[in-house]
Amino acid sequence: MMTLSWENQTVIVEFVLRGFSSILQLNISLFIMFCIFYILTISGNILIVLLVLCNHALHTPMYFFLVNLSFLEVCYTSNIVPKMLLIIIADLKTISVVGCLAQFYFFGSLAATECLLLAVMSYDRYLAICQPLRYPILMTGSLCFRLATGSWFCCFFLTAITMVLLCRQNFCGPNEIDHFFCDFAPLIHLSCMDTSLTETIAFATSSAVTLVPFFLITVSYSCILTAILRIPSGTGRRKAFSTCSSHLTVVTVFYGTLIATYLVPSSNSSQYLHKGFSLLYTILTPMFNPIIYSLRNRDIHGALKKCLSKKSGFII
Repeated sequence: MMTLSWENQTVIVEFVLRGFSSILQLNISLFIMFCIFYILTISGNILIVLLVLCNHALHTPMYFFLVNLSFLEVCYTSNIVPKMLLIIIADLKTISVVGCLAQFYFFGSLAATECLLLAVMSYDRYLAICQPLRYPILMTGSLCFRLATGSWFCCFFLTAITMVLLCRQNFCGPNEIDHFFCDFAPLIHLSCMDTSLTETIAFATSSAVTLVPFFLITVSYSCILTAILRIPSGTGRRKAFSTCSSHLTVVTVFYGTLIATYLVPSSNSSQYLHKGFSLLYTILTPMFNPIIYSLRNRDIHGALKKCLSKKSGFII
């Protein structure tokens, strides 16, 4: 354990991520499984990005936001999974304090950005279903760009506030983190300084970027549901609902796992649950998102067939 002396205290300069040390006999199986998940996540999300960028018919607000979400998922998983794989297979559990704080910063910023992007996408679906005639006028290219860039900038800025306060903390041991990545709670528990201000600011900023978007998503889908129920024909209702069903599924999975993770009380016996739920929203959800969006999406299917036909030289 690398330490430095600071005012008669032992200051930690690196942490040890315990990962899944309690199930060492499954290391090879876990490595293979998570490696496959990671490859599927990266390839699936990059495929969606390339399909949208290469197909002019997909240059619409909905797919513009989907590209942002897919790119975010690639960054999100790449921030956590490679280090986790090294912990499992090579037993490289140490991470510097600077590296740990950087991982937390990108994790927190990207997770918050996903919340805002999901809210923006729900607003897009609200306009498409509840204001179909005015949709092209309301959801312009410049507005899409401002909403997307605003989501990224706002979340990275708000997380930076917590990050600045966290960087001022001194960690004086123990230096073990019983997790597979650097999250806020285990980090703050290792501080040997007063953390009340840091925890208050972190709670305020995290609430702003999770609860406010969740409220906006709820309001948007309440209006969408009301509008769909007013459609006289069953075919029309099914068609309208199909345009937002994929997004609603992603929102449910993402917020469901996120809420479940942080509602579990902090204790030694519940640490397995924390890790399990964390795996859901850091690995499984990013992997399933491109599947959910493309499973019943005729536009994605058409773009993929068109791309394959160009590559193979015949019509599929």
